[in-house]
Amino acid sequence: MAHLSIQHLRKTFGPVEVLKDINLEIADREFVCFLGPSGCGKSTLLRCIAGLEEVQGGELRIDGQRINELPPAERDLAMVFQSYALYPHMSVRKNLAFGLSLRGRPKGEIEARILEAARMLQLEELLERKPRQLSGGQRQRVAIGRAIVRQPRIFLFDEPLSNLDAALRENTRMELARLHQSLQATMVYVTHDQVEAMTLATKVVVLNQGRIAQVGRPLELYHSPADLFVAGFIGSPRMNLLPAEALTGAAARPGAKTLGIRPEHLRLGDTGALRAQVLMMERLGAQSLVHLRLANGSALTASVEGARAVRNGEQVGLDFPCEHVHAFGVDGRALPRVLSEAVQDALALA
Repeated sequence: MAHLSIQHLRKTFGPVEVLKDINLEIADREFVCFLGPSGCGKSTLLRCIAGLEEVQGGELRIDGQRINELPPAERDLAMVFQSYALYPHMSVRKNLAFGLSLRGRPKGEIEARILEAARMLQLEELLERKPRQLSGGQRQRVAIGRAIVRQPRIFLFDEPLSNLDAALRENTRMELARLHQSLQATMVYVTHDQVEAMTLATKVVVLNQGRIAQVGRPLELYHSPADLFVAGFIGSPRMNLLPAEALTGAAARPGAKTLGIRPEHLRLGDTGALRAQVLMMERLGAQSLVHLRLANGSALTASVEGARAVRNGEQVGLDFPCEHVHAFGVDGRALPRVLSEAVQDALALA
Protein backbone atom coordinates (compact mmCIF):
# COMPACT_ATOMS: atom_id res chain seq x y z
CA MET A 1 0.00 0.00 0.00
CA ALA A 2 1.44 3.41 0.92
CA HIS A 3 3.12 5.73 3.39
CA LEU A 4 1.61 9.22 3.75
CA SER A 5 3.65 12.17 4.98
CA ILE A 6 2.11 15.53 5.90
CA GLN A 7 4.48 18.41 6.63
CA HIS A 8 3.53 21.90 7.90
CA LEU A 9 0.11 21.74 6.23
CA ARG A 10 -2.03 24.88 6.35
CA LYS A 11 -5.57 25.44 5.09
CA THR A 12 -7.57 28.66 5.19
CA PHE A 13 -11.11 29.62 4.24
CA GLY A 14 -10.85 33.35 3.67
CA PRO A 15 -9.37 34.91 6.82
CA VAL A 16 -10.03 31.78 8.91
CA GLU A 17 -7.15 29.32 9.32
CA VAL A 18 -8.80 25.92 9.83
CA LEU A 19 -5.64 23.77 9.70
CA LYS A 20 -2.57 25.10 11.47
CA ASP A 21 0.86 23.58 10.82
CA ILE A 22 -0.23 19.92 10.62
CA ASN A 23 2.68 17.45 10.77
CA LEU A 24 1.88 13.75 10.61
CA GLU A 25 3.34 10.45 9.40
CA ILE A 26 0.99 7.59 8.46
CA ALA A 27 2.86 4.36 7.93
CA ASP A 28 2.08 1.67 5.39
CA ARG A 29 -0.88 -0.53 6.48
CA GLU A 30 -1.83 1.66 9.45
CA PHE A 31 -5.47 2.33 10.32
CA VAL A 32 -5.42 5.96 11.46
CA CYS A 33 -8.44 7.78 12.88
CA PHE A 34 -8.79 11.56 12.87
CA LEU A 35 -10.83 12.21 16.00
CA GLY A 36 -12.24 15.42 17.39
CA PRO A 37 -15.34 17.55 17.94
CA SER A 38 -17.29 19.22 15.14
CA GLY A 39 -15.33 22.06 13.58
CA CYS A 40 -11.88 20.84 14.64
CA GLY A 41 -10.71 20.39 11.02
CA LYS A 42 -10.67 16.59 10.71
CA SER A 43 -12.85 16.34 7.58
CA THR A 44 -11.03 19.29 6.00
CA LEU A 45 -7.72 17.51 6.57
CA LEU A 46 -9.09 14.37 4.90
CA ARG A 47 -10.33 16.41 1.93
CA CYS A 48 -6.91 18.05 1.60
CA ILE A 49 -5.32 14.59 1.41
CA ALA A 50 -7.89 13.57 -1.22
CA GLY A 51 -7.25 16.71 -3.27
CA LEU A 52 -10.79 18.02 -2.83
CA GLU A 53 -9.48 21.11 -1.02
CA GLU A 54 -6.52 23.27 -2.06
CA VAL A 55 -3.94 23.84 0.67
CA GLN A 56 -2.30 27.19 1.38
CA GLY A 57 0.97 25.82 2.72
CA GLY A 58 2.91 22.68 3.49
CA GLU A 59 3.43 19.44 1.65
CA LEU A 60 1.67 16.11 1.10
CA ARG A 61 3.70 13.10 -0.01
CA ILE A 62 2.75 9.47 -0.74
CA ASP A 63 5.74 7.13 -0.80
CA GLY A 64 7.97 10.17 -1.25
CA GLN A 65 6.00 11.59 -4.20
CA ARG A 66 4.68 15.12 -3.75
CA ILE A 67 0.95 15.14 -4.54
CA ASN A 68 -0.02 18.76 -3.79
CA GLU A 69 -0.48 19.61 -7.44
CA LEU A 70 -2.05 16.31 -8.52
CA PRO A 71 -5.82 16.30 -9.17
CA PRO A 72 -7.88 13.85 -7.08
CA ALA A 73 -8.15 11.28 -9.90
CA GLU A 74 -4.36 11.00 -10.14
CA ARG A 75 -3.61 10.53 -6.43
CA ASP A 76 -4.67 6.86 -6.47
CA LEU A 77 -6.86 7.26 -3.38
CA ALA A 78 -10.39 5.99 -2.77
CA MET A 79 -12.82 7.92 -0.57
CA VAL A 80 -15.96 6.63 1.14
CA PHE A 81 -18.40 9.40 2.00
CA GLN A 82 -20.96 9.73 4.78
CA SER A 83 -23.77 10.03 2.22
CA TYR A 84 -22.90 6.79 0.28
CA ALA A 85 -22.98 8.73 -3.06
CA LEU A 86 -24.36 5.76 -5.05
CA TYR A 87 -25.89 6.17 -8.50
CA PRO A 88 -29.62 5.48 -7.88
CA HIS A 89 -30.38 4.29 -11.44
CA MET A 90 -27.57 1.72 -11.45
CA SER A 91 -27.51 -1.75 -9.95
CA VAL A 92 -24.99 -2.62 -7.26
CA ARG A 93 -22.89 -4.36 -9.91
CA LYS A 94 -22.83 -1.29 -12.14
CA ASN A 95 -22.09 1.01 -9.18
CA LEU A 96 -19.07 -1.12 -8.37
CA ALA A 97 -17.95 -1.27 -11.99
CA PHE A 98 -18.47 2.40 -12.94
CA GLY A 99 -15.11 3.82 -11.86
CA LEU A 100 -13.16 0.95 -13.40
CA SER A 101 -15.08 1.28 -16.68
CA LEU A 102 -14.19 4.97 -16.87
CA ARG A 103 -10.54 4.01 -16.52
CA GLY A 104 -10.85 1.56 -19.40
CA ARG A 105 -10.10 -1.59 -17.42
CA PRO A 106 -10.79 -4.89 -19.26
CA LYS A 107 -14.24 -6.39 -18.64
CA GLY A 108 -12.80 -9.63 -17.26
CA GLU A 109 -10.69 -7.73 -14.72
CA ILE A 110 -13.67 -5.58 -13.71
CA GLU A 111 -15.86 -8.61 -13.11
CA ALA A 112 -13.16 -10.37 -11.10
CA ARG A 113 -12.69 -7.33 -8.86
CA ILE A 114 -16.45 -6.97 -8.38
CA LEU A 115 -16.87 -10.59 -7.38
CA GLU A 116 -13.95 -10.40 -4.93
CA ALA A 117 -15.30 -7.23 -3.28
CA ALA A 118 -18.81 -8.71 -3.15
CA ARG A 119 -17.45 -11.82 -1.45
CA MET A 120 -15.53 -9.80 1.14
CA LEU A 121 -18.55 -7.62 1.94
CA GLN A 122 -21.24 -10.30 1.60
CA LEU A 123 -22.90 -8.55 -1.34
CA GLU A 124 -23.13 -11.53 -3.71
CA GLU A 125 -26.93 -11.77 -3.45
CA LEU A 126 -27.39 -8.01 -3.91
CA LEU A 127 -25.46 -7.35 -7.13
CA GLU A 128 -28.55 -6.87 -9.33
CA ARG A 129 -30.47 -4.67 -6.87
CA LYS A 130 -30.78 -0.88 -7.08
CA PRO A 131 -29.73 1.30 -4.11
CA ARG A 132 -33.38 2.01 -3.22
CA GLN A 133 -33.83 -1.72 -2.58
CA LEU A 134 -31.01 -1.80 0.00
CA SER A 135 -30.87 -1.02 3.70
CA GLY A 136 -28.58 1.71 5.02
CA GLY A 137 -25.98 -0.82 6.07
CA GLN A 138 -26.07 -2.53 2.68
CA ARG A 139 -25.67 0.80 0.89
CA GLN A 140 -22.65 1.61 2.99
CA ARG A 141 -21.11 -1.76 2.17
CA VAL A 142 -21.62 -1.01 -1.53
CA ALA A 143 -19.88 2.35 -1.08
CA ILE A 144 -16.98 0.58 0.63
CA GLY A 145 -16.96 -2.05 -2.13
CA ARG A 146 -16.68 0.68 -4.76
CA ALA A 147 -13.49 1.81 -3.01
CA ILE A 148 -12.13 -1.75 -2.73
CA VAL A 149 -12.44 -2.53 -6.45
CA ARG A 150 -10.26 0.49 -7.22
CA GLN A 151 -7.36 -1.12 -5.30
CA PRO A 152 -6.10 2.32 -4.23
CA ARG A 153 -2.89 3.13 -2.41
CA ILE A 154 -4.85 4.62 0.53
CA PHE A 155 -8.50 4.33 1.63
CA LEU A 156 -10.14 7.49 3.01
CA PHE A 157 -13.34 7.30 5.11
CA ASP A 158 -15.32 10.43 6.03
CA GLU A 159 -17.63 9.48 8.96
CA PRO A 160 -19.02 6.51 6.99
CA LEU A 161 -21.13 5.10 9.85
CA SER A 162 -22.82 8.26 11.13
CA ASN A 163 -26.04 7.64 9.15
CA LEU A 164 -26.51 4.11 10.55
CA ASP A 165 -28.45 3.12 13.65
CA ALA A 166 -26.59 1.77 16.69
CA ALA A 167 -26.82 -1.93 15.83
CA LEU A 168 -25.81 -1.43 12.19
CA ARG A 169 -22.99 0.87 13.25
CA GLU A 170 -21.57 -1.82 15.51
CA ASN A 171 -21.83 -4.53 12.84
CA THR A 172 -20.30 -2.35 10.13
CA ARG A 173 -17.51 -1.29 12.50
CA MET A 174 -16.62 -4.96 12.96
CA GLU A 175 -16.69 -5.47 9.19
CA LEU A 176 -14.31 -2.56 8.68
CA ALA A 177 -11.87 -3.97 11.24
CA ARG A 178 -12.00 -7.36 9.52
CA LEU A 179 -11.57 -5.69 6.13
CA HIS A 180 -8.44 -3.86 7.28
CA GLN A 181 -6.93 -7.12 8.50
CA SER A 182 -7.82 -8.83 5.23
CA LEU A 183 -6.61 -6.11 2.85
CA GLN A 184 -3.58 -5.04 4.94
CA ALA A 185 -4.32 -1.57 3.56
CA THR A 186 -3.46 1.95 4.65
CA MET A 187 -6.69 3.51 5.91
CA VAL A 188 -7.48 7.03 7.15
CA TYR A 189 -10.80 7.40 8.93
CA VAL A 190 -12.56 10.54 10.16
CA THR A 191 -14.96 10.31 13.11
CA HIS A 192 -16.28 12.26 16.08
CA ASP A 193 -17.20 8.95 17.74
CA GLN A 194 -14.43 7.88 20.09
CA VAL A 195 -15.78 4.30 20.27
CA GLU A 196 -15.08 3.95 16.54
CA ALA A 197 -11.61 5.44 16.97
CA MET A 198 -10.72 3.34 20.01
CA THR A 199 -11.89 0.05 18.47
CA LEU A 200 -10.76 0.50 14.86
CA ALA A 201 -7.55 2.49 14.89
CA THR A 202 -3.97 1.40 15.26
CA LYS A 203 -3.21 5.11 15.73
CA VAL A 204 -5.49 7.99 16.73
CA VAL A 205 -4.90 11.63 15.80
CA VAL A 206 -6.83 13.95 18.12
CA LEU A 207 -7.52 17.36 16.59
CA ASN A 208 -8.56 20.51 18.41
CA GLN A 209 -9.23 23.87 16.74
CA GLY A 210 -7.19 23.02 13.66
CA ARG A 211 -4.16 21.64 15.48
CA ILE A 212 -3.02 18.15 16.43
CA ALA A 213 -3.48 17.79 20.19
CA GLN A 214 -2.01 14.29 20.46
CA VAL A 215 -1.09 11.26 18.36
CA GLY A 216 -0.85 7.76 19.78
CA ARG A 217 -2.34 4.31 20.14
CA PRO A 218 -5.89 4.34 21.55
CA LEU A 219 -4.92 3.08 25.01
CA GLU A 220 -2.00 5.52 25.19
CA LEU A 221 -4.40 8.43 24.70
CA TYR A 222 -6.76 7.00 27.30
CA HIS A 223 -4.17 6.37 30.00
CA SER A 224 -1.73 9.19 29.20
CA PRO A 225 -3.63 12.19 27.75
CA ALA A 226 -1.26 14.99 26.79
CA ASP A 227 -3.45 17.84 27.99
CA LEU A 228 -6.80 18.81 29.47
CA PHE A 229 -8.55 18.74 26.09
CA VAL A 230 -7.55 15.15 25.32
CA ALA A 231 -8.28 14.09 28.90
CA GLY A 232 -11.79 15.49 28.70
CA PHE A 233 -12.49 14.26 25.16
CA ILE A 234 -11.21 10.67 25.34
CA GLY A 235 -13.33 8.45 27.55
CA SER A 236 -17.07 7.99 28.02
CA PRO A 237 -18.21 9.18 30.46
CA ARG A 238 -15.54 11.85 30.40
CA MET A 239 -12.78 12.23 32.96
CA ASN A 240 -13.65 14.13 36.14
CA LEU A 241 -11.56 17.31 36.38
CA LEU A 242 -11.11 19.08 39.71
CA PRO A 243 -9.13 22.04 41.05
CA ALA A 244 -5.89 20.71 42.52
CA GLU A 245 -6.75 22.06 45.97
CA ALA A 246 -9.76 19.72 46.12
CA LEU A 247 -7.47 16.78 46.86
CA THR A 248 -4.90 16.63 49.63
CA GLY A 249 -2.53 14.05 51.02
CA ALA A 250 -1.14 11.34 48.77
CA ALA A 251 -3.25 12.47 45.79
CA ALA A 252 -1.80 16.00 45.81
CA ARG A 253 0.70 16.75 43.02
CA PRO A 254 3.31 19.56 43.16
CA GLY A 255 2.82 22.06 40.35
CA ALA A 256 -0.66 20.81 39.51
CA LYS A 257 -3.47 23.24 38.71
CA THR A 258 -6.06 20.59 37.81
CA LEU A 259 -6.46 16.93 38.77
CA GLY A 260 -8.34 14.28 36.82
CA ILE A 261 -9.97 11.02 37.87
CA ARG A 262 -11.85 8.73 35.52
CA PRO A 263 -15.36 7.65 36.63
CA GLU A 264 -14.41 3.98 36.83
CA HIS A 265 -11.69 4.78 39.37
CA LEU A 266 -14.03 6.45 41.89
CA ARG A 267 -15.28 4.22 44.68
CA LEU A 268 -18.42 5.03 46.65
CA GLY A 269 -18.63 4.19 50.35
CA ASP A 270 -19.47 5.46 53.80
CA THR A 271 -16.04 7.04 54.18
CA GLY A 272 -13.47 8.39 51.76
CA ALA A 273 -11.09 11.19 50.84
CA LEU A 274 -14.04 13.27 49.57
CA ARG A 275 -17.69 13.72 50.53
CA ALA A 276 -20.32 14.25 47.86
CA GLN A 277 -24.07 14.41 47.36
CA VAL A 278 -25.80 12.11 44.87
CA LEU A 279 -27.67 14.22 42.29
CA MET A 280 -28.90 11.54 39.91
CA MET A 281 -28.31 7.93 38.91
CA GLU A 282 -28.39 6.56 35.37
CA ARG A 283 -28.94 2.81 35.29
CA LEU A 284 -27.52 1.29 32.11
CA GLY A 285 -27.81 -2.38 33.05
CA ALA A 286 -24.47 -3.89 34.00
CA GLN A 287 -23.20 -0.39 34.79
CA SER A 288 -24.70 2.65 36.48
CA LEU A 289 -23.50 6.24 36.35
CA VAL A 290 -23.79 8.21 39.59
CA HIS A 291 -23.74 11.99 39.18
CA LEU A 292 -22.39 13.75 42.27
CA ARG A 293 -21.63 17.21 43.62
CA LEU A 294 -18.86 18.14 46.07
CA ALA A 295 -19.28 20.74 48.78
CA ASN A 296 -17.33 23.25 46.64
CA GLY A 297 -19.85 22.79 43.79
CA SER A 298 -17.63 20.62 41.57
CA ALA A 299 -19.53 17.97 39.59
CA LEU A 300 -18.30 14.39 39.39
CA THR A 301 -19.47 11.18 37.73
CA ALA A 302 -18.74 7.72 39.14
CA SER A 303 -19.20 4.44 37.30
CA VAL A 304 -20.45 1.64 39.57
CA GLU A 305 -21.98 -1.82 39.28
CA GLY A 306 -25.49 -1.77 37.86
CA ALA A 307 -27.01 -3.36 40.97
CA ARG A 308 -25.54 -0.75 43.31
CA ALA A 309 -28.27 0.91 45.41
CA VAL A 310 -27.78 4.67 45.77
CA ARG A 311 -30.51 7.25 46.47
CA ASN A 312 -30.78 10.78 45.12
CA GLY A 313 -29.74 13.30 47.77
CA GLU A 314 -27.69 10.77 49.72
CA GLN A 315 -24.30 11.83 51.11
CA VAL A 316 -21.53 9.40 50.18
CA GLY A 317 -17.80 9.09 50.60
CA LEU A 318 -15.50 8.92 47.58
CA ASP A 319 -12.18 7.15 47.41
CA PHE A 320 -9.76 6.41 44.57
CA PRO A 321 -6.34 4.85 43.90
CA CYS A 322 -3.75 7.63 43.87
CA GLU A 323 -1.92 6.02 40.92
CA HIS A 324 -4.97 6.76 38.75
CA VAL A 325 -4.97 10.50 39.44
CA HIS A 326 -3.92 12.62 36.43
CA ALA A 327 -2.30 16.02 37.06
CA PHE A 328 -2.22 19.04 34.73
CA GLY A 329 -0.17 22.20 35.08
CA VAL A 330 -1.18 25.85 34.72
CA ASP A 331 -0.72 25.56 30.93
CA GLY A 332 -3.11 22.58 30.79
CA ARG A 333 -0.35 20.14 29.86
CA ALA A 334 -0.17 16.81 31.66
CA LEU A 335 2.46 16.36 34.34
CA PRO A 336 4.51 13.11 34.26
CA ARG A 337 3.12 10.18 36.20
CA VAL A 338 4.05 6.54 36.76
CA LEU A 339 1.60 4.09 35.19
CA SER A 340 0.43 1.11 37.23
CA GLU A 341 1.74 -2.33 36.31
CA ALA A 342 -1.71 -3.35 35.06
CA VAL A 343 -1.82 -0.37 32.67
CA GLN A 344 1.73 -1.03 31.48
CA ASP A 345 0.79 -4.65 30.75
CA ALA A 346 -2.33 -3.55 28.82
CA LEU A 347 -0.27 -1.10 26.73
CA ALA A 348 2.31 -3.77 25.99
CA LEU A 349 -0.40 -6.09 24.64
CA ALA A 350 -2.24 -3.41 22.64
